[in-house]
Amino acid sequence: MAIKKPGSRLDSIGMTASTLCAIHCAIIPILITFLPLAGLGFLANPWFEWSMIILALLLGVSSIFLSYFRTHRRALPLFLLVLGFVLIIAGHIYLKGWIEAIVVPAGGLTIAFAHFINFKYVGVCNNGDQFFRLTHKHSHAKRH
Repeated sequence: MAIKKPGSRLDSIGMTASTLCAIHCAIIPILITFLPLAGLGFLANPWFEWSMIILALLLGVSSIFLSYFRTHRRALPLFLLVLGFVLIIAGHIYLKGWIEAIVVPAGGLTIAFAHFINFKYVGVCNNGDQFFRLTHKHSHAKRH
């Protein structure tokens, strides 16, 4: 039985949270008038949205940055994580209307993809396999 490392659990949580964030950001503009009727008006509150962004940032940093330094040393997950947050934050601050409803969910999906790539890279490094036909630049020798 394979034991999951804490980083892979964080990536699983990060993928799920980022995907849910993307769905939330895509659907809220459509359902905003119905949320108060269902008692879910807090979902459209800016405090709730910024709390979710901060949670995603904490998950991303703790998972992807730690995996980068401890395991795989691949920049792609880091790049995707930063790109996703740039899209989300720029979308919330500078964009309005339908363009915001496209850019912000795209940022959430980019972060989910960053967690997925990181999850795969950690698995590759732990198993010694290849991912996307990329070779390793470090050895898998056990450290004592």
